[in-house]
Amino acid sequence: MLSVHRVMGSETEFGLSQPGNPGANPMRDSARVVDAYAGQRGLKSSQNFWDFATESPLADARGFFMNVADADISQLTHMPQESVEAQYLANVVTENGARYYVDHAHPEYSSPEVLTPRDLVTYDRAGDLVALASVRTLAASDEPVNLYKNNTDSKGSSYGTHENYLVDRAVDFDDLVAGLIPFFVSRQILCGSGRVGIGREGETAGFQISSRADFFEAEVGLETTLRRPIVNTRDEPHADPAKYRRLHVIIGDATMAEPATLVRFGSTSLVLGLIEAGLAPTLELADPMQALWDVSHDLELSTKLPMSDGTTMTALEIQNAYLSACLEHAGDDADTSEVLAEWKRLLDGLSTDPRSLSDSIDWVAKWVLLEGYRQKENLDWDHPKLALIDVQYHDVRPEKGLFYKLEKAGRIRRLTTDDEVEKAVTSAPDGTRAYLRSLAVTRFSQSLVAASWDSLVLDAGDYGIVRLPMSEPLKGTRELLAERLAEVPDAQALLQALGVDRLKTTNDERGAK
Repeated sequence: MLSVHRVMGSETEFGLSQPGNPGANPMRDSARVVDAYAGQRGLKSSQNFWDFATESPLADARGFFMNVADADISQLTHMPQESVEAQYLANVVTENGARYYVDHAHPEYSSPEVLTPRDLVTYDRAGDLVALASVRTLAASDEPVNLYKNNTDSKGSSYGTHENYLVDRAVDFDDLVAGLIPFFVSRQILCGSGRVGIGREGETAGFQISSRADFFEAEVGLETTLRRPIVNTRDEPHADPAKYRRLHVIIGDATMAEPATLVRFGSTSLVLGLIEAGLAPTLELADPMQALWDVSHDLELSTKLPMSDGTTMTALEIQNAYLSACLEHAGDDADTSEVLAEWKRLLDGLSTDPRSLSDSIDWVAKWVLLEGYRQKENLDWDHPKLALIDVQYHDVRPEKGLFYKLEKAGRIRRLTTDDEVEKAVTSAPDGTRAYLRSLAVTRFSQSLVAASWDSLVLDAGDYGIVRLPMSEPLKGTRELLAERLAEVPDAQALLQALGVDRLKTTNDERGAK
């Protein structure tokens, strides 16, 4: 039976500005943002704190490696000193097992691995509090910085909000592509964040559903910042490559409304389950790229998208086809039932009156807000004030961000509580290896030399410098380790408690059990 349960995580690149200084160096400010949080929390931050040894961003799921000479500099994340100005690199592993770092010209929060969409919502929102803490810390400096959870700036640039899902390695990648393209093209009606302006630089006046759609150029590809594809082929599992594939999803907006985030991750996890089981609907768009743009530009959700068999379908019809398949094959666990109910609620609302979902979907909330202001002030869609409101919706400061003002006024549905999100800032998810990574940061920080998603590098006394592999995301959990490690005093004792000795580590690099 299908379930939403799988290893997943989010990545958010925050938009950044230094008030009064449009010429500020964004890489320098991004480093200041990350370092500000690290300093406040007493965490290590340096260009070398992330363990790049297992990074392979040029591995392509289609069975080859891109040549370094052919790669854009933004893809060389495993070669940090060659790809960007090293002095501005900063890497922090936070107390909850997340990564907070400089990704080119943006500070990025990558959530810890979680197992449910509900936990994803909580830990994704915890990243917003991490960003807010950086802003608060720098507010007292001579160069304050503001952060925005959005995807475009006023200069025609786009930056990412990515998703990651572990998928069964046995699934043919072509099957993933075939099953995902129609789903991703139509999914934006559920989880677009909205944008003032049509076209990359907003050259045509208007409002559209997705902030990212206009920046995509290919159906399938390895790039993430140029020639952006609907389905990304990066084959970097950060886990046992014989067992897992990590689907790196770059076609998505930064959702702030929690119901939209829940459905974004939950529906995708279920569709991946359909594909893994060979049960996905057989749908093929005649022109996926044109369909992607057409869906984003159609606020009435009525555009008939040509299919390869000569028929047409709307984005709503495509989404309902996927939902129906999931309903037919899904189990009845609480997490799966919640996602299916929310997915159906959103599709039903969009089919009758999209404005009824202004409490659940960001693009609708923003559209209603902007349309009300536009009518009141008698403004055309190309008026600069509307673009400013668009950006202000995403400000991470609750007293400034329009999303938070709407939420505080009860106009946005909330799934989490403040206490849950605040706890998630400092506590890792219980059911994944993030628990062990968090433990290393909070209890063994003096011995922690470097870390990554699938490794810890420890200065373990008599053992020397040891890399502890963590290639199984479902090990290193609270259930397996909390009692076992309760009295462990240092890194060497940690390795001993995990069944790792110096000889075994050197020869076999055995991972945490």
